[in-house]
Amino acid sequence: MEVTFLASESLGTRSMSTMIKAGRVTIIIDPGVALAPRRYGLPPHPLELKRLSEHWDRIKSAATSADILVVTHYHYDHHNPQEPDIYKEKTVLVKHPTNKINASQRRRAAFFLAQVRPVAGSLEYSDGKEFSIDDVTVRFSQPVFHGTSEKLGYVTEVSVSHGNRTLVFTSDVEGPSLEEQAAFVLEEEPNIVICDGPVTYMLGYRYAYESLEQSIAYVSRIFRETNVKEFIFEHHLLRDLDWKEKLKPLLLEAEECGVKVETAAEFMGLENEFLEANRKRLWEELGNKQTFRD
Repeated sequence: MEVTFLASESLGTRSMSTMIKAGRVTIIIDPGVALAPRRYGLPPHPLELKRLSEHWDRIKSAATSADILVVTHYHYDHHNPQEPDIYKEKTVLVKHPTNKINASQRRRAAFFLAQVRPVAGSLEYSDGKEFSIDDVTVRFSQPVFHGTSEKLGYVTEVSVSHGNRTLVFTSDVEGPSLEEQAAFVLEEEPNIVICDGPVTYMLGYRYAYESLEQSIAYVSRIFRETNVKEFIFEHHLLRDLDWKEKLKPLLLEAEECGVKVETAAEFMGLENEFLEANRKRLWEELGNKQTFRD
């Protein structure tokens, strides 16, 4: 199984877009990318805008050779309704557009599917289902909260299995800090996990200390109770430059359990570029220059 991150927080944009090659099947999960419209009261730096364009081009290029495109929910960093041609003649597996969904995502889903249905090779709702393609199995969780409540809607978690390898992609669970979010990961017995970590950059006002404690406890269980050897933290967690300090006990436990914890960039042998988290520095130190390394 070959994993390539097409766009992610550690590569400089808001995204969890991931390409998985398993046997003869190529899957892209969440072909979308975005930027925070405001951070520290500042708009995106030109370097972020440049990276956004690069990452979208990378996603479009990768989609040409993909067999399956997956959309776990309808936030714009996970799907793009403006360029439906990337779904042309593809198998498209999407979060159900009317069940377990909030009002905002329901509207976005309706618009998106109106663009995609005419061009897709096939389109199916994925919630709680299993699909087999050649010798590859793709399983989806029932919808779980995007975070700790239904305010931001629901997402589906994804498992891809081929041979003796299983990968789990949590989508935007922001933790996991709830039993039903962690349960899918535990049940799938993955070797590799791509996890949207806790929202520590909002700790204490939009993300509760109790939720962080629960996230640490559930990830600890995943370390101890599954076959995971590679655990990739991404997305919401990496908007916090101090994430490693806040998860220090968990990272020490990972070492004890023989689990390698990385970002997407580190997994790919690249340097981290936390552009959003460094946006204030970008504007203060670089102005309109477009070269920066964390």
